[in-house]
Amino acid sequence: MSNHHIATARRVLDEEARAVAALSQRVSDDFVRACERILECPGRVIVTGMGKSGHIGSKVAATLASTGTPSFFVHPGEASHGDLGMITGADVVLALSNSGETGEILTILPVIKRKGAGLISMTGRPESSLARLSDVHLDVAVKEEACPHNLAPTSSTTATLAMGDALAIALLEARGFTAEDFALSHPGGSLGRRLLLKVDDIMHTEERLPKVPRDASLSDALLEMTRKGLGMTTVVDEDGRLIGLFTDGDLRRTLEKGLDIRQAGIAEVMSSHPVTMAPGLLAAEALQIMETRKINGLIVCDDQRRPIGALNTQDLLRAGVM
Repeated sequence: MSNHHIATARRVLDEEARAVAALSQRVSDDFVRACERILECPGRVIVTGMGKSGHIGSKVAATLASTGTPSFFVHPGEASHGDLGMITGADVVLALSNSGETGEILTILPVIKRKGAGLISMTGRPESSLARLSDVHLDVAVKEEACPHNLAPTSSTTATLAMGDALAIALLEARGFTAEDFALSHPGGSLGRRLLLKVDDIMHTEERLPKVPRDASLSDALLEMTRKGLGMTTVVDEDGRLIGLFTDGDLRRTLEKGLDIRQAGIAEVMSSHPVTMAPGLLAAEALQIMETRKINGLIVCDDQRRPIGALNTQDLLRAGVM
């Protein structure tokens, strides 16, 4: 029985993969016209569909909205009972129907036309009523459904979803939509944190910033590291400018050399050329620097090379950047 399940799964996946692959041969000037119509639209893209096409439509609308094309889904049944007020003449309606004869969609077409909204459709039947009444039609026909009875929407819904993704990404590229733009729509997700969080938001500053003068003893530096808990301390000159850094790694190397930590001065054992970064940069950039340089901490300095903050990998981990 388990082998039968595996065979079925592979058959379904292969069938749906073939359905999606076949779409690429049908991407034509109609697809270009659909993109141009949406790019010229001063309003929003209103996606509508009934049943399984409606579920796909909700996802297509969400993908459009998150990739720079303002969009939302309107249920065609509810549209006949007041929700048509959500559609204006400045909008473009994207209607999904495999048969192209969905009654709830055909019922609202006269009102959509009267409002002056554009109409783009995706159907599996180019000769259908919806296809003929549309300004632009995208053919998403499939040879057969993955359902063994050729009834349950499977390959057809996958093909429609794939065409919706193709449309969204084509529009994304035409708009010059960036990863940072995407993050603005996803501030609560890990991508948003990676792309929007700055080092200023997570670095240790003022009293939390470990700092000792150049004439401090190594013992004093170790006490400062213990108090601040970052595994490092900055070393500054009389004007507060960074001249060195001492880390847990430096301490291990000092002990290996056999130096007396009670007698040594911090200037003898510090690293004189620590890696620093400027304020206002992204926390993701700090992570990239740490990974490239194989270090666990960074110092943030102002334009006078005065340390104003410090952060380590634990700070980035807590912030969800890594």
